[in-house]
Amino acid sequence: MVSMKKIKLIKKLAKEEGVSYAFFLRNYKKGQIAILKNKKSKRKAVAVGKGLSVKINANIGASPLMSDLKKELKKLSIAQKYGADTVMDLTCGANTKKILREVLKNAQIPVGTVPVYEVFSRFEKPTPSDFLSVIEEHLAMGVDFITVHCGVRREVLKRMKKKKRTAGIVSRGGGLLLGWMAKTGKENPLFEYYDRLLEIAKKYDAVLSLGDGLRPGAISDANDWFQLFELKMLGKLAKRAWEKGVEVMIEGPGHIPLNQIEKVVRDEKSLCHGAPFYVLGPLPTDIAAGFDHITSAIGGALAGMYGADFLCYVTPAEHLDLPEPEDVKIGVIASKIAAHIADIARGRKQSIERDLALSEARFNLDWKKMKKHLLVPEVISDEKLNRKTCTMCGEFCPIAKTIKIIKNYEKTK
Repeated sequence: MVSMKKIKLIKKLAKEEGVSYAFFLRNYKKGQIAILKNKKSKRKAVAVGKGLSVKINANIGASPLMSDLKKELKKLSIAQKYGADTVMDLTCGANTKKILREVLKNAQIPVGTVPVYEVFSRFEKPTPSDFLSVIEEHLAMGVDFITVHCGVRREVLKRMKKKKRTAGIVSRGGGLLLGWMAKTGKENPLFEYYDRLLEIAKKYDAVLSLGDGLRPGAISDANDWFQLFELKMLGKLAKRAWEKGVEVMIEGPGHIPLNQIEKVVRDEKSLCHGAPFYVLGPLPTDIAAGFDHITSAIGGALAGMYGADFLCYVTPAEHLDLPEPEDVKIGVIASKIAAHIADIARGRKQSIERDLALSEARFNLDWKKMKKHLLVPEVISDEKLNRKTCTMCGEFCPIAKTIKIIKNYEKTK
């Protein structure tokens, strides 16, 4: 049963997305659209899923080696300025709650977290109840969506002894949970107590982002047993969540060759019953450290074209360091470009019309209109607004010459 408050929100979001209320509601009820908004949050709601625009997420957050609240808030501000639809606070180590509290206070967009980071930052030997209590703490604070690596099972440990991976486990959350299971001999508490997890998520109307703790960290590991084992498990968990009235997204890889990205998206949509797909990248090569925002944009555009709903940005610092504010800016812009390219490929009317408006302004050498439609308007400074041509061609500008030719031709008619 959808509440009247949620129906009102759905109507608003459907209008923003340019789809009908009936279409949105139908797919929301099927679990193929999720709305990122904790019932305690006053931040804007964002919808991801079938038939909607491709969204992007920006990761921020301190590490045990670098912790600076002011810098993280600057990253948040930059991410919002350049168009991130959501932000995730991935802080681990000290000050997790302090930073999260300030991020929630200053964010205007939905905020996500990975609660297991705080669990292992706070507790030397966490118990299953510690995992659940930290999750509830985050949601009680107003976090809109949480990544939970419920598909990382004890069975994986046995398999790892028999089948080696080039890059092993690259998910921080997945690695922490596997280590916990290896030490304790117990099952993953996020799986074992999944029903309790659903009760907590339902209480706050929060979205569970079912994490890909076994995602490939090298393209040679793509679509292997570990990745598909977890994806099948997440499909089953998604159905259990929907039965309890909890919204979910499915997280995806990771490092995937370009020619296998379509398979990854098709597999998720099939095995996870059309649930919104949230991908990191994907990255179609392993050798581009320092430039993985470009690699990610290439993979993300293709994934979005094939049906991925939500792109997690990648910055130039990926595989190297904790991102600086400038890395966040570059990562958001690259991911926004990828999402827009995917929206055009999917036939989204608003995206196609925006490109057309830009092209018409460009042909008319109308710099003010060009600036209005650009993804990053600041690339056209005020001093450039009144010029006739750019410094690339000057008097040899083909557009200016074409306009002149057309005008002269019309006079001779």
